[in-house]
Amino acid sequence: MKRRVGQFLIDEIAKYNVDKIFGVPGDFNLAFLDDIIAHDQLEWVGNTNELNASYAADGYARIKGLSALVTTFGVGELSAINGIAGSYAENVPVIAITGAPTIQAEKSGRYIHHSLGTGTFDDYRKMFEPITTTQAYITTDNALEEIPRVIQAAYDEKRPVHIHLPIDVAMKEIDVPERVEYPEKTSFDLTATMSKVEKALKNAQQPTLIVGHQVNSYHLHDEVQALAEKMNLPVAQLSFGKTAFKESSSQYMGIYDGSIAAPRIRDYVDQSDLIILLGAKLTDSATAGFSQGFDEESIITLNHKDIKIQNEVIQQPSLPDIVSAFKDIDYQFEGHYPKYEWPRENQYSLNDAPLTQKNYFDIMQSFIRSNDVILADQGTSFFGGYDLALPDGATFIGQPLWGSIGYTLPATLGAQLADRSRRHILLIGDGSLQLTVQEISTMIRQKLHPIIFVINNDGYTVERKIHGETEPYNDIQMWDYKALPALFGGRNVPTHDVKTSQELYDTLKQIENNPNQMHFVEVHMDVHDAPEKLEKISKVFAEQNK
Repeated sequence: MKRRVGQFLIDEIAKYNVDKIFGVPGDFNLAFLDDIIAHDQLEWVGNTNELNASYAADGYARIKGLSALVTTFGVGELSAINGIAGSYAENVPVIAITGAPTIQAEKSGRYIHHSLGTGTFDDYRKMFEPITTTQAYITTDNALEEIPRVIQAAYDEKRPVHIHLPIDVAMKEIDVPERVEYPEKTSFDLTATMSKVEKALKNAQQPTLIVGHQVNSYHLHDEVQALAEKMNLPVAQLSFGKTAFKESSSQYMGIYDGSIAAPRIRDYVDQSDLIILLGAKLTDSATAGFSQGFDEESIITLNHKDIKIQNEVIQQPSLPDIVSAFKDIDYQFEGHYPKYEWPRENQYSLNDAPLTQKNYFDIMQSFIRSNDVILADQGTSFFGGYDLALPDGATFIGQPLWGSIGYTLPATLGAQLADRSRRHILLIGDGSLQLTVQEISTMIRQKLHPIIFVINNDGYTVERKIHGETEPYNDIQMWDYKALPALFGGRNVPTHDVKTSQELYDTLKQIENNPNQMHFVEVHMDVHDAPEKLEKISKVFAEQNK
């Protein structure tokens, strides 16, 4: 069968249940975009800029399992590079496709627009090497091998890949066989490794299983839940990976975040003589500046292609293979451990006093429903949001390792396009919103209906708490936030102005009564007010920077 290389590329992407492609047009990708528009399974989602497109692709991939992004050479791909780096850091599979000048233009060494004016054309590809799991320069000769290879690498490794696609190559036809060959997956015998894990468990008096973000990346929630229940293992999760474990489970203890964790959870975990990290990384933000109290010698790491047990390091097995082998261990814990204490209902006060961060999140707790997708931007929203108790089926999306503020607004666009049937709730601050606000227009164009809560506290509160509480570099220009939906073409979008707990409560009732439309809520709070966890961890970050 004859197919243009560009058609073949998107045919293969579509096999992975991808039905949206994000990006921004440019003259080196326009003809390729024609093939995307004409494809019967894919829809082009034009974004307001490439950075936002990369964030949207990230959000889509977290829900759908894979995403694709198309930019143009140089100016486009470098604008997206921050988002791609975040996807790499947090194990999110995004296929970043660069529409590039023709092969002949590259060979000529001429000073093509969007180049650096040096006659070289591989500078940008080199920049992508450290932040993608693999890369490919597509030609007519290698397309049949390289395209399946990089797509499978993104899917298997849960990390971005970079495809350099010269526009003349994209338009050339190749012969595509009925059955496209994909690289064979290798298996690894984990019998000896799991025997060591089993022995360590049987020798332990107080074990803890800590789960993290890779469980979300590989969608292994049911499998991890089953093995924890089978072995009666006490489970804690990190903020970097919230919703990796069902919070209603009898195995669940709560969030472990080092020295700032709830005392009963902190005491149990810190005194554990065996810590098993499953798809989890102990980052500074997840552990309050590496303040975990357990010994390094007590840790067994079972992460994707990163097993560490005793003096053994193995870098071949995938996380799905690790979990599959782990569940066959013959062990059951017979000790006692603290159970997660679900917040009491209606644990908030309603009055006409200025709304506080604490009351805001207490009221928000009552608003969250099963199957919701909650996105919390790095700052007061994340550090208040990750302590919310989430019902079964809910998904929590943040970016605590990469920590790029503004990420969650475009990510909300991507996540809701991945699954329109779920309610999407965005928690974001005014400083973060101002970085990526244009993507509200794409949400309106796509007829999406997220619920957007914007905390108006006049600047970068998360930065103020770390350093420069009253310094001008943490200030921002005040906007008329409620005017934004109309500005972006959403004149029928309901907007809400909230200054008190009573107003917030009443607004949430209005939203629940009108679920099938976008809502934009401006929430006013004091400039120096912050969630308790942020107050504590900001002091840790301040000390780290000395």
